[in-house]
Amino acid sequence: MMQMQSEELRELYYKPLIVQVEQGDDGKQVRTVLERKLGVSRKLLSQVKLTEHGLTVNEQRVYTTATVSEGDVIRVRMLREQSDDILPEPMQLQIVFEDEDLMIVNKPAGVVVHPTHGHYTGTLANGVVYHWLEKGERVRFRPVHRLDEDTSGLVAIAKTSYVHQQLSEQLQAGTVTKLYRAYVYNCPQPLTGTVDAPIDRDLLEPHLRIVTPDGYASVTHYETVESFRDAAAAVKLKLETGRTHQIRVHMKHIGCPLIGDKMYGPKDDAVAAWEEAAGRQALHAETLGLTHPLTGQRMEWHAELPPELVRLEQTLKGIGC
Repeated sequence: MMQMQSEELRELYYKPLIVQVEQGDDGKQVRTVLERKLGVSRKLLSQVKLTEHGLTVNEQRVYTTATVSEGDVIRVRMLREQSDDILPEPMQLQIVFEDEDLMIVNKPAGVVVHPTHGHYTGTLANGVVYHWLEKGERVRFRPVHRLDEDTSGLVAIAKTSYVHQQLSEQLQAGTVTKLYRAYVYNCPQPLTGTVDAPIDRDLLEPHLRIVTPDGYASVTHYETVESFRDAAAAVKLKLETGRTHQIRVHMKHIGCPLIGDKMYGPKDDAVAAWEEAAGRQALHAETLGLTHPLTGQRMEWHAELPPELVRLEQTLKGIGC
């Protein structure tokens, strides 16, 4: 095994996760040390131990139950993967951050994140996979979270299964900051508050979501940034949970549906000039913050309002404040 050159290892595996065993972990099992030090999941360990160089101590292949001594060096290597089922497609990407482990993209409205039935091309995944191939990287597309097709803003994409696992756990723990800007009909009352209302599918129209007592717990915090004669408002939102269409459903629930929302917006009382200015639902994921799983650094990114929402805001300011 030691005969394999470092270049060959880099070709087959991602950069290894490395832990040097300290005195307090002397005599413990490999999996115990990795779970405590790196939060590596049992599922990931089950995958890496199947490959020759996946799990080693001092560059010797071991099982997860092997015991270690102070000073030993544990390496976890994940096989390189790529999304062979996603067609590479050149696309103008707004990449706001990228390193070996993580990518943050500012997604425009009108783009689906991942290929689905009816959307095999033209998705963010198609463009990202093309970008990686152009760079000579073999990476599998792993979005940590998603945005609706007509929502713009920041999306985090993990470049390894470990980073995806770690960021998914941050999402579940509520330590990922996701702030949105929305433009809504009417003005929320009170101006700042929390919508705590369970959400589930509409049984009559399964593609829609509704507030229902039997739904899944859903919490959205909001703050009115600016009111436009109480006819409309700019609102900042923070999600505590991440249900499908959560912001759109919750704002409709409090009588402030999003401008331009074809599914949940007003049917008869929509203002044509506002709808035309937005051209889509007026929702933008403007701030994303998380802890980088490899460096431990807290990072935050901000995406400016896209032109169509700037145009909408100017239109709303025209009615007075």
